[in-house]
Amino acid sequence: MRKTTALIAAIALLGSLTACASSTEASIAGCDRSLTSGAASSVVAATGKFGAAPKVTFPTPLYSATSQVSTIIAGTGAPIGAGQPVILEVTILNGANGTPLQTTSYNATGGSLITAGKSAFPAVSLGLECAQVGSRIAIVGSAKDSHGGTADATNGIGKNDSFVYVVDVKDAFLAKADGDDQIPVNGMPAVVLTAEGTPGISVPASAAPKTAKVNVLKKGSGETVKSEQFVAVKYTAIGWGTKTVFDSTWTDRQASILQVGTASVSTGLSTALIGQTVGSQVLAVLPPKAAATADGAGKAPTDDAAVYVVDILGIAG
Repeated sequence: MRKTTALIAAIALLGSLTACASSTEASIAGCDRSLTSGAASSVVAATGKFGAAPKVTFPTPLYSATSQVSTIIAGTGAPIGAGQPVILEVTILNGANGTPLQTTSYNATGGSLITAGKSAFPAVSLGLECAQVGSRIAIVGSAKDSHGGTADATNGIGKNDSFVYVVDVKDAFLAKADGDDQIPVNGMPAVVLTAEGTPGISVPASAAPKTAKVNVLKKGSGETVKSEQFVAVKYTAIGWGTKTVFDSTWTDRQASILQVGTASVSTGLSTALIGQTVGSQVLAVLPPKAAATADGAGKAPTDDAAVYVVDILGIAG
């Protein structure tokens, strides 16, 4: 299962040109931001078409002791809330000297995935809160939020350097399944949810079924999933016999993109998801053969049935 790209895993850095928050940036339509605009983020300029690699300028050295965010291009979509997976393009520069560090592909049909809110990538994930699809935002991340305050001599990064991120917000998906609750099926695992949507799975004492079983727990009203589409999901998977989690997106507060009906997703899971609708939550119990991926990259046990609870959050392409 394809998770957040390596680029986003590298996102984290900041420094010290602190400022007061701008009231116009502090909230959008009643959406309260974790980060606000300040003297550092407000001096970042970026020119060029939305969705294309921008030309970024700012005075150097640029530092901020706390992460800040300002809007360069205002979008028109609904404000993004914590937990929503976001498709974005981003250009990252060292605030100390303006050196480019990394960019995404800026492919018209692509982008990178990161979830808004608290995560392992706080500068960007918190900066996305209350942004709107179609927006270009400038984030100046503190050293702590960007790289943990650790110097990287190989890449010319000092321990106090801030990172500057210019982010194009291309799309956003549901934070969790929001469909109507369905009637549970006897003999299937029971699922309970936290307020944020994290599932807890209770497996019956009986033996696992020998054939794949699928139960829709929540029925969404969104688009229908088709074969070979890229689908944004959050999921937890446990072994029926071991009752332990072997894979979960909820652990690191992220989401995943699955291309259903391809070698990267097991036949059992693809079958369980194809034909379902966005907003649905699907419970699938898969014997080892049905849970195995053709490319051999899956994490499902080879000697135990796999139990998946999958929230279908959107179609990414």
